[in-house]
Amino acid sequence: MIERLLPETPLDEMADLRSRIAATRWPDDEGDDWERGTQPSALRELLRGWAGFDWAAAEQRYRTEMHFLVGQPGERLHVWRSGTSGKPTLVLLHGWPDSFLRFRRVAELLSDDHDIIVPSLPGFGWSDPAPAGSGGPRWNARRIATALDALGVTSYVVHGGDLGTAIAEQLTLEDPMRARGLHLADVPVWRAEHDAHLNDEERTWLAEVADWESREGAYGAVQRTKPQTLAAGLTDSPAGLASWYLEKFQAWGEGDALDRIPSDLLAENLSLHWFTRTAGSAARVYFDRRTFPPTEEAVRVPTAFALFPHDIDRAPESFARRRYPVARFKRFDRGGHFGAMEHPELVADDLRAFAADISRAT
Repeated sequence: MIERLLPETPLDEMADLRSRIAATRWPDDEGDDWERGTQPSALRELLRGWAGFDWAAAEQRYRTEMHFLVGQPGERLHVWRSGTSGKPTLVLLHGWPDSFLRFRRVAELLSDDHDIIVPSLPGFGWSDPAPAGSGGPRWNARRIATALDALGVTSYVVHGGDLGTAIAEQLTLEDPMRARGLHLADVPVWRAEHDAHLNDEERTWLAEVADWESREGAYGAVQRTKPQTLAAGLTDSPAGLASWYLEKFQAWGEGDALDRIPSDLLAENLSLHWFTRTAGSAARVYFDRRTFPPTEEAVRVPTAFALFPHDIDRAPESFARRRYPVARFKRFDRGGHFGAMEHPELVADDLRAFAADISRAT
């Protein structure tokens, strides 16, 4: 079942959001910095921008684009399809706390040369979440593969970053006849956790990851263990949602997030999570991944890595080449975890080059 998505949020819901922002109960301020979490002045600036953001215009744009709900009610996957029909297909998988909007500009840059499919991961936006007792990267990959089948996709290259990395990996394992190449924005650290053959550089990398977890990983610990506790605040408070997300956009890059990422893109992403009431189910994807971890089966398709210097961690190339059939390994000279939003041209160029390599080889 494929249904055209034609979103139209009631005006009173948009007015309610603005009222809630205006009525924010501000916490005490012990210093206008990022030392203890989200900087108060940055949050105020983001909320001002969000209150003025034209969500109705964003929805109007969606209605003119090719947005679909694929699957039966309760199992639907939202898919944005763009680009040129008949051209090589690229499937782009986002992470958290963003959405399909991570690839807004990347898709536009690739539209002349490729058929672009950008799903919302289950639990994000208009995609139905995994039911209780299921979920995890492998389950998500199967749902995406089913949607691609319904859309008539016969072969593709898949890109993933953050949560999308493990799902993209699993997709190549679950759908080996169609998934021709894997393009990743990070080297999965979970594959190194029980590796008995790490060299000194790789052990240093894992020590740095552990140190980062001790300083920056509280969000993940909550979302892996008690996401429903968090969901109440994220669903009910615009300031709570904006603060939780902004701190990650800030921490996982270099410089001011409000300078690095277009403010309208941040506001649109917040609006998507707010009006679909999916901030809670998006956080729960971490819980599902812990409960249903990805299979350790080795990736077999040609794999490319496109890494940004200010991402969460910087894996050694040696590990990537030992654990994956690496066809391309690129380190950019700028950008962070949300590189596709900060420097979409870099991601688009690398994807274009890798997809061309795959096309020549098949």
